[in-house]
Amino acid sequence: MRIGIFTDTYPPYINGVSTSIKMLENALRKKGHKVFIVTVNPDDLGYHFEDNGRIIRIPGIPTGIYDYRLTTFYPIRAVNKIKEWNLDIIHTHTEFGIGTFARVIGKQFDIPVVHTYHTMYEDYVHYITKGYFNKSSKKIVEYLTKFYCDKTIEELIVPTKKTYDLFKEKYKYDRNIHIIPTGIEIERFYKENINRDSIMHLKGALMLKPEDKVVLFVGRIAEEKSIDFLINNHKDIVKKYKSAKLVIVGDGPDLDKYKKLVLKNKIQDNVIFTGKVPWEDIPYYYNIADIFVTASKTETQGLTVIEAMASSLPVVAILDDSFKNVINQSKTGYLFKDKKEYQEYLLTLLKDDKLRSEMGREARISSEVYSSKYFADRVLEVYKLALKEREPKKDKSFMCRLKNTVKKGLHGK
Repeated sequence: MRIGIFTDTYPPYINGVSTSIKMLENALRKKGHKVFIVTVNPDDLGYHFEDNGRIIRIPGIPTGIYDYRLTTFYPIRAVNKIKEWNLDIIHTHTEFGIGTFARVIGKQFDIPVVHTYHTMYEDYVHYITKGYFNKSSKKIVEYLTKFYCDKTIEELIVPTKKTYDLFKEKYKYDRNIHIIPTGIEIERFYKENINRDSIMHLKGALMLKPEDKVVLFVGRIAEEKSIDFLINNHKDIVKKYKSAKLVIVGDGPDLDKYKKLVLKNKIQDNVIFTGKVPWEDIPYYYNIADIFVTASKTETQGLTVIEAMASSLPVVAILDDSFKNVINQSKTGYLFKDKKEYQEYLLTLLKDDKLRSEMGREARISSEVYSSKYFADRVLEVYKLALKEREPKKDKSFMCRLKNTVKKGLHGK
């Protein structure tokens, strides 16, 4: 199968969506399929081809949301190149920009479009509105999402029931929705695949002591991730467990704000900000940790939780639909409702090495269902369904009349 993936985010961008796309691309290629990429150029260098014309990068305008860019025009040479690819299916991973281009291409060349909805846009409206007109802006987001995910595609994929419920219950979406949890290359995070010397070097670089217990967060350093909850609670945690170190991996618009919050709480000796980390180095950070934590309620799935589990880490996460089907309460981690439960669960794990190890083993086993191979198999089934829907429809009434005519002729009537 010849598959075109259209996305606004792709390496060297590092985030959950680009990671999942790269993983899907690799898994599909291993199965013998041809995969082509249309994405945004992260630089201001126009558009260009990469990997022998297999990747097209189109220039875009900065949106003001992290380092995302939005495409505004589509060069005819890019269109001609896509035509040469002779695609069987288009898989879009964005509703706007490159996603709009994909729908134009799909219609022009009669290629079925499958779409994966990754982002709960209503949780990100404040970056554009700056607090003004949030209600009306969310209605606009709802309208645009429903339009792009209903009128312009054959099949819709969502990663969790939380997203499924958004479409079915709030948006009243009455077409097929396939719940397919995004897979990851879980083998990257297995402890046996991590160089132990590199782990020791990283611990030294972060000035971690042998007796320290690392409480890890990985993600964008931004308001919607609720990192302030982790920092404010860590003030109380260190009073009861002095060697607990909160390591926050990532970069984002609120990094300076959270550094000031750490100073305000006077816990700078127990909180470490790593800043932006290369994608290929992320597994090492999971493997210096003892526990993974998150208080974010804006995830569609929470890939970092799965990465942590693949790294044999127990997870302490806020009770949210994104995590309910991932974390097995008291088996692979804990889901907390409030500050009291968060501190209770975290201290329990910090103080009990045996429990932490047992939960880590269970977490590792549970992560296997999110393997890239399993994910690719399920996505391919959706591709086949979309292609089947595009098969020419037979005129049943004509076929029926023809059959009756032949039958009458054979019987001489």
